Amino acid sequence: MPRRRPSALRGELPVRGARPRRHPSIDRLSGSCTADLRRLERARFWPEATAEAFLQWKTLAHGPLRRIADPATAQRCGIPGCCDMGHFRDHLEAVLHALPKKSARELRALVSALDDKILTRARVIQVDHLGVPWWRDQL
Repeated sequence: MPRRRPSALRGELPVRGARPRRHPSIDRLSGSCTADLRRLERARFWPEATAEAFLQWKTLAHGPLRRIADPATAQRCGIPGCCDMGHFRDHLEAVLHALPKKSARELRALVSALDDKILTRARVIQVDHLGVPWWRDQL
């Protein structure tokens, strides 16, 4: 009986799905903070939501200056996360308030470093009212 080609054999195998990551999704977070994040995301958000928001905020902080637009010339489509980068910061703020104190302090240190970088690189960010966060309607 003739031997079957390897490509014919592989064609019958099922395609593997994406596996969850085994390493922390946000660098420099402790294991306990990562565990708290995963518990919170299972209960209130979706998996890897905080990592995605943190990555987008980090991309804004370290990316080109044209992404930090002047509010007078910025065009927003109204879709959260598309043109409105403040949506990601709102998510991070909600996570910071929902996490336990120790984990929130650890994540807040990383987020505030990115905030400082954005504020130093941005030319025009006005704070009209002290009760409104600076990232809303400014980015």
